[in-house]
Amino acid sequence: MRATLMYEAGDVRVETVPDSVVEQPTDALVRVTASCICGSDLHPYHSMPAGSGPARMGHEFIGVVEDVGRDVATLAEGDLVVAPFAISDGTCRFCREGLHTSCEHGGFWDGLATEGGQAELVRVPLADGTLVALPVAPDSDLVPSLLTLSDVYGTGWHAAVRGGVAPGRTVTVIGDGAVGLLAVLSARQLGAEQVILMGRHRARTDLGREFGATDVVAERGDEGVERVRELTGGHGTHVVLEAVGHRPAYEQAFGVVRPGGTISRVGVPQYSEAPVGFTSLFGGNVTLTGGPAPTRAYIEQLLPAVLDGSVQPGRVFDRTIGLDEVPDGYRAMDAREALKVLVSP
Repeated sequence: MRATLMYEAGDVRVETVPDSVVEQPTDALVRVTASCICGSDLHPYHSMPAGSGPARMGHEFIGVVEDVGRDVATLAEGDLVVAPFAISDGTCRFCREGLHTSCEHGGFWDGLATEGGQAELVRVPLADGTLVALPVAPDSDLVPSLLTLSDVYGTGWHAAVRGGVAPGRTVTVIGDGAVGLLAVLSARQLGAEQVILMGRHRARTDLGREFGATDVVAERGDEGVERVRELTGGHGTHVVLEAVGHRPAYEQAFGVVRPGGTISRVGVPQYSEAPVGFTSLFGGNVTLTGGPAPTRAYIEQLLPAVLDGSVQPGRVFDRTIGLDEVPDGYRAMDAREALKVLVSP
């Protein structure tokens, strides 16, 4: 089968590898019909040290079940399924609390050396807990939006939920990537009164306005902070959704949050230390929250509006490629020539 491997920063290849197969009684084998490149895939694309690869890539996919282990009870061959970016059993104490990313028996796709979603086949461990069957055909026009349930829509929703977005609240979203744009959509769905999108790529921020952003701030750093405060009567916003993961975005976040507000981070942090003292969080009674989104916990909640077409998160996909074109897809996203690339094996 064909699969995507990253050898080091900037070096992505599609190669022939051994076919994935069912190995454990709780596994399912899925033939991938749609996958994508994630903004978080660009972190190793920038920084993976030489000699540390190759690593299998891809943690978002939809596909058809080809085979199941003897203990799989909720899925059958032929089912179309969506896979969240984390593997979970659905039964441990943390899964029962809706925190599937902390599953006692699960993990993340990058923890499986021989599996990845940017491929033709994937072995899915803990299939009953991880996969969700979809009531559409593999060629449905809804597939791009359904694919966002794997990660970016659920992550934007998680940011808004953890941040406490509610009717009447004001919100700043930092980042105009797919997660940031879907955090805008989620904030509006949850009733935010004002949603300020901080981003400087016009095509993206225009989509953000269509998703519900009331204001766009293109400036960064101190200038951007000042502009947000001008838009909020000098106070800042109740909630800040940080969807970038770099230290300057975090510093922007505590610059625009109002006293008593909340910063919710879902951009994978590329730093280990950041200000939390009196002049950043403590003095203003600011809450810091967020984390890897347990998207499996949100799929059933978000699915109906996607199925009836009233919400269209799949609009974040602005390019579709074949599997062998994945290296070009990475280059396009890295160069900001594409917002999010859908891969059709």
